[in-house]
Amino acid sequence: MVFLRRGMKGGIFPLVLAYLVLLTCVQILSTRHFGLAGWSGFSMLAPVVAGALLSIRQTVIVGLVNAASVGLSYGYAIPDLEMGVRVLVNIASLCSFALAVLVCRIRLDREARVRRLTIARERLTLLRVASQHIGSTLDVSRTAGEVAEVAVPRFADLVTVDLYESVLRGDEPPDPEQGRGTLRRIAQRSTSGDGEGHGDGEGHGRGEGGGEWAAPGPALGEAHANDAVPVRCLIEGASCRATLLDGEDVPGWLGGDGRHAGPPGPPGLPEAHSGIAVPLRARGATLGVAVFVRNRREEPFDADDLLLAEEIGVQAAVCVDNARRYTHEHRMSLALQRSLLPRRLPRIAAVEVATRYLPADSTVGVGGDWFDVIQLSGARVALVVGDVVGHGLYATATMGRLRSAVRTLADIDLAPDELLTHLDDVVIRLGSETEESAEEQEIPGGAVGATCLYAVYDPVGRTCVMARAGHPAPVLVRPDGRAELLEAPAGPPLGLGGLPFEATELSLPEGSLLALYTNGLVDVDHDMARGQESLRQALAGRSPSLEATCDEVLGTVLDGVVPTDDIALLVARTRALDASHVATWDIADEPTAVGRARELADRQLAAWDLSDAAFATELVVSELVTNAIRHADGPLQLRLIREPSALICEVSDSSSTSPHLRRARILDESGRGLFIVANLTERWGTRHGRYGKTIWAELSPAQQRGTELASL
Repeated sequence: MVFLRRGMKGGIFPLVLAYLVLLTCVQILSTRHFGLAGWSGFSMLAPVVAGALLSIRQTVIVGLVNAASVGLSYGYAIPDLEMGVRVLVNIASLCSFALAVLVCRIRLDREARVRRLTIARERLTLLRVASQHIGSTLDVSRTAGEVAEVAVPRFADLVTVDLYESVLRGDEPPDPEQGRGTLRRIAQRSTSGDGEGHGDGEGHGRGEGGGEWAAPGPALGEAHANDAVPVRCLIEGASCRATLLDGEDVPGWLGGDGRHAGPPGPPGLPEAHSGIAVPLRARGATLGVAVFVRNRREEPFDADDLLLAEEIGVQAAVCVDNARRYTHEHRMSLALQRSLLPRRLPRIAAVEVATRYLPADSTVGVGGDWFDVIQLSGARVALVVGDVVGHGLYATATMGRLRSAVRTLADIDLAPDELLTHLDDVVIRLGSETEESAEEQEIPGGAVGATCLYAVYDPVGRTCVMARAGHPAPVLVRPDGRAELLEAPAGPPLGLGGLPFEATELSLPEGSLLALYTNGLVDVDHDMARGQESLRQALAGRSPSLEATCDEVLGTVLDGVVPTDDIALLVARTRALDASHVATWDIADEPTAVGRARELADRQLAAWDLSDAAFATELVVSELVTNAIRHADGPLQLRLIREPSALICEVSDSSSTSPHLRRARILDESGRGLFIVANLTERWGTRHGRYGKTIWAELSPAQQRGTELASL
């Protein structure tokens, strides 16, 4: 249609005029030589043809010229014509002129109606495309880029989207009226001569955060000082449409100036002639501004285009706000989960540890994987890895509750299988609580489930006792580099109840490597067996450090694959406490053995060059041995363990009765022993074994304790 109209304007009008002149000459010559007055009928054809092809103005010109030529020819130049014939021909000419104007008017109305219908259909199509393509992801930058992709070249020749930096972080946007906040150019897209979008000369480029052709935008206050139209629109909160004059600064109108140098604008930018600025507002907050510019299209933006741009801006703002809220919730969930994980691992003499935690892809959500390293009595250490079923805040909160429960149960020195049994009861209670409020907490079905692997390593005996509840088996790497998958009894997942857990004990040479992980690491393409084999091969051999081992494992097993589940990896290299760090004696079950125990402890401390701690240690040994002799039967055992940062004293007996700390009254004859021990030591407790119990106390640092007590 546009081509036809351009052809009408460029070539048909001169042809019609030439035809009119030729027709007049033919009429005059034919009438003079042949007396054919009937040739005048051809003069009626020219205005009708013009009305069917030309504009109303051109049709009027052609009609007037035709009427003038007919009147001149048949009214004056042609002789021997009757007056009735002359009047009839002139009236017919005027009638053809009126008919031509009517035909032209009808045609133009029909073309305008068709054009309006076409434009309306194109706008509806654009809105449909916008609703389908904008907001396909929950990424703020990508959503802004989709706005530019949809609008160019269907609606505008250049589109820019500026958002507040706080929106990119997921925070609430600032108040534009207060002049605070910084705008950042997130997306920009334009059309080239062939109609393809470009931002860097090759179609279109991506900037930081996934936006199209990203470039830093000006600060809001500076842009307002420059009186930029989009920033005024942003502050006022209303859309605006403007016609850009030839001498107007188009880059400044887009919200920038010479002081904010960025990537060069797309070609043809100075030729822009019309622009629309639309603030992106959603749920009462202004998130940014979108600018639409036309520079290659001839028709400027009209009022209907402004309404269309506002509708696109409304859809874009809602999608950007949804992405912002998701970013905020995801960031808060991740922060919550990281706060529930151990911030720093304790320095333990039993093992050397390195960990890695990778959150799942942002489209999946935060999960409930966790790991922990817990220092136990007797220089032992507990290694824990677990996984809560599901994703999101509820899984994260459940993970925190289970981790706290594991630490509480570990403090009372439960065996791994017993600990998992109690943890299973905790998960069952959580599930019953969830079922009662599942609808309020939006938990499908109220289901709660988890897996866990709990391992206890003793550096004195170089043994490891582990139990697992539906968790993947760990990988053991021998000191010679051989890696194997430990076939420990799997046990049921936590939350089922009624089924027992089994513990497995194995001896580990010094320098062995234990790798504990969650199924997100090995369940690649839903093939856990292949993932575990890949993990075993990645762990085989030797690495310069545990940190390098973790990086190598993640790089080899994942191999560039984006994980769809959280990944927790804990790698521990075992150490051993040999005879030079441990001293053990059997003590007779009689009151006179207390002095003997003090002498043995004092002699051992002198050998370890810890004589300054002898006073406090003798008191602790005396109280613990006296308590065991008085309240227990059978053989007693005294053990001292020297760690780099602590001195551990243990007294074992055959009784299963645990002592309790109480505050003795003035006239009480007993009850002060454990009170003295608690004040002399960093921590103390009771550990139950298969054939009795062990009361232990940890002094750290021993020299300061002995000096402080001696000065009292």
